[in-house]
Amino acid sequence: MNKKVFDRKRKDFRQFRDYDYYDQSKGKYFLMPFNFHRINKNREVLINEIGDFIFAPVGTYETIVKRELSKEKHPELYQDLVSNHFISEEIYSPNIDLIATRFRTKKLFLDRFTSLHIFVISLRCEHTCAYCQVSRVTQNKEKYDMSLVSIDKGIEFMMKSPNPNVTMEFQGGEALLAFDNIKYAIKKAQEFAPIYGKSINYVICTNLALINEEILEYCKINQVLISTSLDGPKYVHDKNRNKPNCSSYDLTIRGIELSREILGHDKVSALMTTSSHSLNYPVEIVNEYFEQGFSGIFLRNISPYGFALRTEKNRYETEVFLHFYKKALNRIIQINKEGHFFTEDFSKIILTKILTPFNIPYVDLQSPAGLINGVVVFNYDGAVYATDESRMLAEQKDFSFRLGHLLENKYEEIIYGLKSRRIAQVWTNESLAGCSECAFRVYCGADPVHNWATQGDMYGYRPSSAFCNKNMEVIRYLLTLMDSDDETRDILESWIK
Repeated sequence: MNKKVFDRKRKDFRQFRDYDYYDQSKGKYFLMPFNFHRINKNREVLINEIGDFIFAPVGTYETIVKRELSKEKHPELYQDLVSNHFISEEIYSPNIDLIATRFRTKKLFLDRFTSLHIFVISLRCEHTCAYCQVSRVTQNKEKYDMSLVSIDKGIEFMMKSPNPNVTMEFQGGEALLAFDNIKYAIKKAQEFAPIYGKSINYVICTNLALINEEILEYCKINQVLISTSLDGPKYVHDKNRNKPNCSSYDLTIRGIELSREILGHDKVSALMTTSSHSLNYPVEIVNEYFEQGFSGIFLRNISPYGFALRTEKNRYETEVFLHFYKKALNRIIQINKEGHFFTEDFSKIILTKILTPFNIPYVDLQSPAGLINGVVVFNYDGAVYATDESRMLAEQKDFSFRLGHLLENKYEEIIYGLKSRRIAQVWTNESLAGCSECAFRVYCGADPVHNWATQGDMYGYRPSSAFCNKNMEVIRYLLTLMDSDDETRDILESWIK
């Protein structure tokens, strides 16, 4: 290349700075890994690799990295930065072992591996919910129940997990339509548990339409928990979760009351899904959960999987959900200010990551991702999927996250197979562009399934990711609330004590 042309072009390139620019020995302190995020026009938050955070005026980050911070001029901030491992007065921090221990604690969920094992015991269902994510079938098609052979293989698979504490969750369809198979599965699991040294939690996910005293007495004897769906007041729930010729809401409330009476109040949980219809009633939905005696609510947006979005009316933008979420969360905070303990459980998971050294094993907010590491799904037909969302994709003939089959593949072939290894290449947010430099990374997670479903790429593209946009804004909003006033911060902190 002509030298003059080369010299002219090189002016357009970004040039590396000289070595002296990066020489930390000139300053009075050394930088440790941390990043920042502007939470509003006046404030920013500094966050390090183990989740410690410091609120500061906008511009503080720049002051620190330019070595313009002075112990004499900024004594309080300086000491906070040293004690919280943002800067060090020595080139190697004397607290490096403490920092390493705390980082290992954040990733402790990896040591035990898969806990949640979902058995799709039947695809049959007697509801016609507006946002159902699977292609449910009618009650009389028993070929859509999981076979006893597949149940046996699923239990055998579960026993091979290195985790001593596992959960066996029965889903549908409507799981209670195959209650005999549930009883068979629990009996088998109880026989194997002492042999393999397992402690097993049992959960039945049900709409409660079929619940009765006989079923609940069985659940009481065998310590089975009940998980149901409650989308809000009657006019919201019945619109979302239709049951022909009767009120789904009335059946659900009756079932909750009967379940609490026999099993105990804390043995019954409920989960809501925010449909496009629900978006109009954030306060009313929160009030319904509070009035029904629940200690909290999980504000969950509709999932972009399977048949849930097969009609345009079920779709809405992330920004619309976030507006709903904030109105609901503000109502929850108001309930607490009125003297009642009531939580928002998605916020509670994030706050646990922000305020403690621990990590709640919630699949959607883990890095490495919770799929396979935290959950696997056994479909009614014996196919094994990385997550429940992966199964929903398969209902639309997308088998990208189908790991194998209980009757065809061994545990090792499924867990360590080619499909699992490919997923593992993109399930750590520390190594994903757009995540690796994000200040909120330590509080967030990676979700290759969501990326694939919404963007057609497991790696994903953060600027247009609904997963990223939602999580970042919820985290930012929670931090803003914590920084806004002491009463609100005390309320949020009380949720994790």
